[in-house]
Amino acid sequence: MTENNPAPYNGLVSNRLEGRSAVITGGASGIGLATAKRLAHEGAKVVIADICSPEVGQAAADMVGGIFIRTDVTNEEDVINVFKVTNERFGSVDIAFNNAGISPADDASILDTGIDAWRKVQEVNLTSVFYCCKHVIPYMLEQKRGSIINTASFVAVMGAATSQISYSASKGGVLSMSRELGVEFARQGIRVNALCPGPVNTPLLTELFANDPERAARRLVHVPLGRFADPDELAAAVAFLASDDSSFITASQFLVDGGIAGAYVTPE
Repeated sequence: MTENNPAPYNGLVSNRLEGRSAVITGGASGIGLATAKRLAHEGAKVVIADICSPEVGQAAADMVGGIFIRTDVTNEEDVINVFKVTNERFGSVDIAFNNAGISPADDASILDTGIDAWRKVQEVNLTSVFYCCKHVIPYMLEQKRGSIINTASFVAVMGAATSQISYSASKGGVLSMSRELGVEFARQGIRVNALCPGPVNTPLLTELFANDPERAARRLVHVPLGRFADPDELAAAVAFLASDDSSFITASQFLVDGGIAGAYVTPE
């Protein structure tokens, strides 16, 4: 490990999630897939919920010894189904990592973003989290326990001149909703936290670099650690929030952003 590079995940099994089931939306790639691998390593039974092709989804599930349920998170019936099947298969729904999201090119400045682009991002990034929380919480109430981790973003806590207006607004909504749910259900054994990643080396970021390298490079200069996150680093944060190691953490904004939100200026 060096100052600017993460230590590789060593694959050791802690078993702190042994006997628990975890539903991961957007679980077939990026942060979702990295998290599926990490939670499985720690003993969880993993359900990959993704809109990808059956072949891609099943391959991801096979990697982690889990199951794949094709899920359109903007379709409430699909969301109801994924938690129902998980509960029937494993007898509980202990962890919900509501992670599916998009960041399309036509979501830019408010002056340039059309209403269709706005609505599409809100549906995938925010309404889907509403559906997932709405339909997983009843299982957790019955169990008297559960951990929900909703993917927000560092842009939920700070502004950017290189705007993606609907994305930023949707993630602000996820953060606010997570905080409120974390408070509402705290005394019933359910913890709800918002994961707020900084820029992460995922297909979304790769696409941004390919389409607009200058815009992407502007983002890197603001990261105090001088690099983008690795998906495994976000997966480690999710594993912590899913486990009893975070038993006194709820209604929080959990920043994993390389110091961006704390920076005034960055090192040269």
